[in-house]
Amino acid sequence: MSSILLRGGLVIDTDPIAVQTADLLITDGRIAAVGPDLTAETAEVLDVSGHYVLPGFVDTHRHMWQTGLRALTADADLGAYLQRVLYGIGPRVTPQDLHDATLAGALEALDAGVTTVQDYAQTMHTPEHTDAALSAYAGLRAVLAHGGLGATDEAELRRVHGLARGTTSLMLASHGPSYGDLDEVARDHRLARELGLRLAAHVGHGGPLTRLKERGLLGPEWLYVHGNPLDDEELRLMADSGGTASVAPAVEARMGHGAPVLARLRAAGVPTGLGVDVVTTAPGDMFSLMRAAMTSAGGTTLSTSDALRAATIDGARALGMDGLIGSLAVGKRADVITVRAHDANLIGATDPVAAVVASAHAGNVDTVLVDGVVRKRAGTLPGADLSSLAASLRESLARLSR
Repeated sequence: MSSILLRGGLVIDTDPIAVQTADLLITDGRIAAVGPDLTAETAEVLDVSGHYVLPGFVDTHRHMWQTGLRALTADADLGAYLQRVLYGIGPRVTPQDLHDATLAGALEALDAGVTTVQDYAQTMHTPEHTDAALSAYAGLRAVLAHGGLGATDEAELRRVHGLARGTTSLMLASHGPSYGDLDEVARDHRLARELGLRLAAHVGHGGPLTRLKERGLLGPEWLYVHGNPLDDEELRLMADSGGTASVAPAVEARMGHGAPVLARLRAAGVPTGLGVDVVTTAPGDMFSLMRAAMTSAGGTTLSTSDALRAATIDGARALGMDGLIGSLAVGKRADVITVRAHDANLIGATDPVAAVVASAHAGNVDTVLVDGVVRKRAGTLPGADLSSLAASLRESLARLSR
């Protein structure tokens, strides 16, 4: 039985928001206890005094295959991004390109305290592409959303369903009711239900939830991405059917998706998480994303506590994983991060939650554990060869962007 004891941190839990000075004991990958003066004779003890201790951040929507294209479309609108990246570069991505970009994305996430990412993978052109992604998650808790462009490859999805295990799980990425053929969406829905998978789809104009309802496809298995143009009736259908949502406030604002929708989703009662979406346009850390969410919500509609929950427990709910992750409740999987509260940009804080959300950045993240395994220690990623990886990504970008 392996144990790790985080000693003396300022523990910030999220369900509900609560702060206490306490120890946190992890045993066999689960949170075993949270409280003062814990003991465990055989535990590895990590002194985290002067640190905030939080649940790992949950990114509910990211295209990790685009990590090697960082900032490529930072000055582009949605149409230009689609033409250059999704339809221009996407079809030419090789399995090696995909592996390297996914690995870089996983390391970026872990370095920033993001312990779970839903990887909406639209470039799974062959089984070799899928295997390349599966081999590159570097201990990240990854939710591989397989598909997303055109008809789903049923045989390949069934194969991958048999491979996903441990900290890697599977969703079906459907082209969806806004952009795909409804007969294809119906086939996706049937297959997902048969395999016990959730579905993810980008949604926008055209009354997508109404269309799903008319075909008998509306249900709690759907994660809806973006949805900026959805009217109140569409949000009501989402809430009443038990659906969940992911918003990407930084990308949506920069690319011109439409009016921010997070506040409306929350008012409708839809569990909603945050997503980086694409690092071709926006940063890949949750601190930037929480601040983008608060700014786009307008005024003080979204509090710092709300933003922290959106980045943790609400994101876990959006992915259907709130029984496993998203808070520091005893019994949950030990996805835990620590943030140095004594760094220059955080000293003087009187409200730890507000400090984390309004002032912290990825460089403050000291220690990251996923499923009880240390993936970042004392500010470094053990075993990560970033120089070689950067060289591989440069070669890939030079070829793909020609």
